[in-house]
Amino acid sequence: MPVISKKGFAMPESPIRKLVPYAEAAEAAGNQVIYLNIGQPDIKTPDVALDAIKNIDREVIEYSHSAGYESYRRGLADYYNKHNIPVSFKDILVTNGGSEAIMFAMMTCFNAEDEVIVPEPFYANYNGFALEAQVILRPITTYIEDSYALPPIEEFRKLIGPRTRGIMICNPGNPTGYLYTDEELETLRELVIEHDLFLFADEVYREFCYDGAKHRSILTLEGLEEHSVVVDSVSKRYSMCGARVGAVISRNKSVMNTALKFAQARLSPPTLGQIASEAALQTPQSYFDEVAAEYVDRRNTLVKGLNAIEGVQCPMPGGAFYAMAKLPVDSSDKFCQWMLEHFTHKNATVMMAPGEGFYASKGLGKQEVRIAYVLEKPLLELAVEVLSEALKVYPGRTEITERQQAEA
Repeated sequence: MPVISKKGFAMPESPIRKLVPYAEAAEAAGNQVIYLNIGQPDIKTPDVALDAIKNIDREVIEYSHSAGYESYRRGLADYYNKHNIPVSFKDILVTNGGSEAIMFAMMTCFNAEDEVIVPEPFYANYNGFALEAQVILRPITTYIEDSYALPPIEEFRKLIGPRTRGIMICNPGNPTGYLYTDEELETLRELVIEHDLFLFADEVYREFCYDGAKHRSILTLEGLEEHSVVVDSVSKRYSMCGARVGAVISRNKSVMNTALKFAQARLSPPTLGQIASEAALQTPQSYFDEVAAEYVDRRNTLVKGLNAIEGVQCPMPGGAFYAMAKLPVDSSDKFCQWMLEHFTHKNATVMMAPGEGFYASKGLGKQEVRIAYVLEKPLLELAVEVLSEALKVYPGRTEITERQQAEA
């Protein structure tokens, strides 16, 4: 019998999706599953994007340019410049979602066995992308007690070695919702220049910053013209996850010319997705204002409810639409599966993403879960109630948290 590849065996399961069979079984049994495991907003896609698809006037759905339609790239450049991010359309390469953008960037900038420093917890699929690109992720741990703020710069210096080629951040963060401060970004800028590294930034949640805070792109950091590579996507900004349209943005010409070779090998990004995405650029600011206000309301409802549960800790996210929570359980993997298999309250259960999958360091995140507040307030309120009742009877509940153990 043929043997599966070592890379295939090593490929991690997605903590966001691996429990889907248990959720499907729960629904088949007649239970309501509240899906808070995945960043699929229930927010309506802008009408301008939907209308562009409905009214498409083409007789052939053709390949686009490998870098994406020029008209769309010019529109994207206008969008970034309106946000004080100075780029031209030639600095943009359109991709099949943000996922392909990350892969292209990794394969363009790093050799096999090169090392990239990434604050953890991080978007779980970075682990898989790094495996595919044969890149080694060097995690630098952030802590829930500090609301996942960056560690001191000295901790970064400890990780820099002869194979270190870059630092990668997600801002605002997935899974934590952490929004980087100007001081943190400036510190990273100095470190990147000092060691001649690349700085990658996953900025797909740029539009979702709360409490008066503003997002700052790494493309605005002085002196990083040759160092900065940004990953973007329409998935969250316009609630268009299924369009599968992302982008790599960099003013480094060598990076863009090389990434284009990978883009040519996969032919082109999706034609229909680009049509919708180009139209979405005409979305009025009022759309984003309303969506941000809705997410703030949902965030406050969720975080307040979680922190009211005995033994639960959840810092207030500054952006995106995720929160990490620490639960008084032996294993969030076991708990999340147990919820779907064995527990309902008011005929409902909750699906969450176990925390370990968002870390590269073994053993971390065992008590944490990522919760996406992408559903309406009544469902979030019910989810908190269900979670509260579940923790009262979960057989693996522990009254001693990891933090208390460390302090003992």
